[in-house]
Amino acid sequence: MSAPVIDAHDLDLAVSLLAGTPTHEDRDPELLRRWALAATEFGSRMTPAAEPVRVVERDGGLAAGLLARYRSRPPVVEVYTDTVRRAEALIDERGWRDWYPQGSVRAAALAHEQAHAWLHHARVRAEFKRALGHTALRLGRRRLYAYVAGADELAAHAYAHTACGLGRSPLLLTEALGAAVSREAAVSSESEN
Repeated sequence: MSAPVIDAHDLDLAVSLLAGTPTHEDRDPELLRRWALAATEFGSRMTPAAEPVRVVERDGGLAAGLLARYRSRPPVVEVYTDTVRRAEALIDERGWRDWYPQGSVRAAALAHEQAHAWLHHARVRAEFKRALGHTALRLGRRRLYAYVAGADELAAHAYAHTACGLGRSPLLLTEALGAAVSREAAVSSESEN
């Protein structure tokens, strides 16, 4: 699988995600951009080992703000079918079907969660921290690399983008879906009052 070209708009979304993550409020936008790019590149190059994981489908994702969720003990991926249906409808509403083919929402959600599972492995996590280059402590030539909040989400989106051969990052769809669901909830709340 070849890494997709990183679309400037997708990179801007990635930087926005990091900027909105607690602990990054006052960070230099250029630093956030470097981390976003490093996380995206890392995710697009990941080759997770196929590990057996049970997939459970359920409703309730729209209310919880979830498309899918990985749980490590025991390994299970929960896919929220109501959110998948709403995302597929949003793709049609926006005319994005060329970027996100029919059925790609579920496939991308599963790939995204597979990436999260892979990032749990100590070796992969250490490699990811080195790729991000955020130094927590330095003693001579030795460095202790730190976790960058939100970067794992970007890597997982990039992996899903690559693994599913999507035209744009799933991050675009995730952001659009969140905005649409919030708007629909606000309209519903206003009509009840």
